[in-house]
Amino acid sequence: MNSDLTQNTVVEAVELKKTYQLGKVPVEALRGVNLKVERGEFVCILGPSGSGKSTLLNLIGALDKPTSGKLFIDGIDLSTLNDNQLTSLRLKIGFIFQFFNLIPRFTALENVELSMSIAGIGRDERRKRAEQLLEDVGLKDRMNHKPAELSGGQQQRVAVARALANNPRFLLMDEPTGNVDSKTAREVIALIKKLNQDGVTIMLVTHDQNLSREAKRTIHVMDGEIASDLVN
Repeated sequence: MNSDLTQNTVVEAVELKKTYQLGKVPVEALRGVNLKVERGEFVCILGPSGSGKSTLLNLIGALDKPTSGKLFIDGIDLSTLNDNQLTSLRLKIGFIFQFFNLIPRFTALENVELSMSIAGIGRDERRKRAEQLLEDVGLKDRMNHKPAELSGGQQQRVAVARALANNPRFLLMDEPTGNVDSKTAREVIALIKKLNQDGVTIMLVTHDQNLSREAKRTIHVMDGEIASDLVN
């Protein structure tokens, strides 16, 4: 089943709810969220700890399933997909996390190549693309270094290159500047802005006010609901 979407709608949530069991106590993380994100948008999701913003991001990334409601990615109802189809979909979503999640024994180049290898892309093609992506994020001279030999900002740039490796439908970022110093944070913000200017759709969760001000749209989540949705 497909939602009645315009061609440019990347994500649509319809009455999205998520309830967790904390022992015998049900906890409503999301209480009926309705949301549309169009191709090319730069959306920032703000809210206090426990507000539901990370839960929303995880559902959009197909890392978790809603208790009820519908979620559509490019018009496809995720509830109609089997596990293999969901795995294939995740390979087309770029994830960037606060703690980079790079594999320590792999070089920057190998880290970027890995997701393409999982997607079945041939060795020569993935090597060429990984080299180009690392050059694009300013790491041409560091691609054969392992994560421990890179600064925090450089590691985050590797994570960005890796997220772009499979030409994702959109990027999901969870506190992308949360684990770096202020100078590096400014560099990461500049890189995110450039990606969006190049047409990449971005949704991110952050507490960084400098980063949120750069977004084109800010969604405030409170107690599992969208409290406001503003165009900046």
